[in-house]
Amino acid sequence: MGMLCAVSFNRYGRLYYLDPNGFTPAVGDRVLVPTDDGPEVAECVWAPQWVSEETDGFPKVAGLADDRDLRRDELLRKRKAEAKVAAKKLIKAHELPMKVVAVDHVLEQGDSPGGARTTIYFTAPHRVDFRSLVRDLGATLHCRVELRQLSARDSARVQGGIGSCGRDLCCATFLTDFEPVTIRMAKDQDLPLNPLRISGACGRLMCCLKYEHPLYAKFQASAPAVGTRVTTPEGDGRVVGHSVPKDAVVVRLDADGSRCSCSRASVCGPRQAHDAEYNSSTGEAPPAPQP
Repeated sequence: MGMLCAVSFNRYGRLYYLDPNGFTPAVGDRVLVPTDDGPEVAECVWAPQWVSEETDGFPKVAGLADDRDLRRDELLRKRKAEAKVAAKKLIKAHELPMKVVAVDHVLEQGDSPGGARTTIYFTAPHRVDFRSLVRDLGATLHCRVELRQLSARDSARVQGGIGSCGRDLCCATFLTDFEPVTIRMAKDQDLPLNPLRISGACGRLMCCLKYEHPLYAKFQASAPAVGTRVTTPEGDGRVVGHSVPKDAVVVRLDADGSRCSCSRASVCGPRQAHDAEYNSSTGEAPPAPQP
C-alpha cells in the first residue's frame, strides 16, 4: 500500500499520478513535478489518498510551488503562447499545409548547455519541407526551434476533446499505448459500418472498439449462429439474433412464430447434453458404470 495524488498541467487535461513524497497538497495547490527538463508546476486535482496498489514505481512530488516557481510557470506559458502565434503566422506566410497542435518551451537555465528551446507539434497530410520555416522561427523566437509531425491519433491525444460517449477521450486520459483496431472488430459487434459512427475524434477507428471485442469473440465461439435450429425451454425454433451483453440469443419459435430471449447456456448443445447426462434438475450424478 502507499499514497498517491493526481495532478494536471492544464485545466481539464490529462491526469498524472504521483507519490506525494511526504507532502500534503490540497486540491487546487500547485506542486512541482519532476520532468526531463527539470521540475514543472502542475495543479493538484486529487489530494493524496491511500491506495491498495504498490506505489514504488510512481514519480515523486518534488515539492510545493513557491512564488518563484509560479512566476517561472507564468513566463513559460507566455513563451508558449507567443511561439504558437508566431508559428501560425509564419506557416501562413510560407503557404505550408501545416496545422499547429501544441507548443512546448524550455526556459533558458544557467546550468543548461542547450539554452532555451521551443518544440512545435503539428499535423500535415504529407511530409513537409519546413527548413526555411525553422530558420525564420529561430530568428523570430531567438531560441532553438524543433518541429515534430504528429499522427492523427497523437494529435487527438495532445489536443484532447469529448468523445461520442460524452466523456473525455480515452487517449487523452488513461491510454498509454495505441493498440491496433480493425474493421473486423466492428463487424463482430454488429455495429453499422458507417465511418461517422465508428470513427473517433482523430478520424480513425475508435479505440474503444477493442474493449468489448474479446467478450463478443468468446460469445460467438460457443453460441449457435443465426439461422441455426435449437431447442429452448419454450420449444423448438430458429436463432434470429444475438444479445451479447445479456449473454442470450433471440429465437423465433416454430409453434406460433413469436420470439423469445434465451440464455446462451440453455440452447447450447454441449450444455444440454451435459444437463441430460448429469440430471441437472436434481443435482445427482448418474451411477458409476459396473465393471
